[in-house]
Amino acid sequence: MSHFSQIKTQLRNLGSLEAALNDLGISYQTGNAVVQGYQGQTHEAQVAIAQENGYDIGFRWNGTEYELVADLQYWQQPLTVDGFLRQVTQRYAYHTVVTETTKQGFQVAEQQKQADGSIRLVLQRWSN
Repeated sequence: MSHFSQIKTQLRNLGSLEAALNDLGISYQTGNAVVQGYQGQTHEAQVAIAQENGYDIGFRWNGTEYELVADLQYWQQPLTVDGFLRQVTQRYAYHTVVTETTKQGFQVAEQQKQADGSIRLVLQRWSN
């Protein structure tokens, strides 16, 4: 019986996901990674995050998005699962916006962290 849970996300770009994890100071392994779970069970993932208790968490491409894969009984992060995903998703969105707008010729002119934790970006593009 598998103890792994798969939690849907809106994360579709591996580069932005990796940048988000880097921003948050989370060590991870990419590639054909294996997430370790209860009683030696494993789950394939493209991103694996080792936990001190030996039970990993990871992100697995399901054909549409990178879903979170973990044995939630052994979750050992400073935040709840929801809090963790909120932080990762916010940083992911930031990197996705900056990457996509840079492709269109924009630059970040200003960024401010708001009292509610959101990030306000001001983008500019010079035209000739």
